[in-house]
Amino acid sequence: VQLQASGGGLVQAGGSVRLSCTASGHTLGYYTIGWFRQAPGKEREGVSCISSSGDSTYYTDSVKGRFTASRDNAKNTVYLQMNSLKPEDTAVYYCAADRYRWTYYNIADYWTHQQNYDYWGQGTQVTVSS
Repeated sequence: VQLQASGGGLVQAGGSVRLSCTASGHTLGYYTIGWFRQAPGKEREGVSCISSSGDSTYYTDSVKGRFTASRDNAKNTVYLQMNSLKPEDTAVYYCAADRYRWTYYNIADYWTHQQNYDYWGQGTQVTVSS
């Protein structure tokens, strides 16, 4: 599965960006999708996750109330709407796909761990200026 994250760019603090994650040749509706980010000099961290149906979403504390994950399985696209952006949100953002683990385990227990995802996109840069 080749994932493609897009939509990043330069935005002022307080602004908004919507990231998209698409996959060619595969139905994303079968996958739980996680969003991760990596800032310079820092480890990659889990930001959000959305279940395959879109019924369940998860967020790290620092983005709760500001970021919203959603998906349109008919368009084979997952979104991360990021509002009220802060300079500390500056990072490369990645989407990742989990094909089977969600069928066995509670997503809440594993979504933040990179090793639980089978496929990764190449990342898109989000830069928030102060």
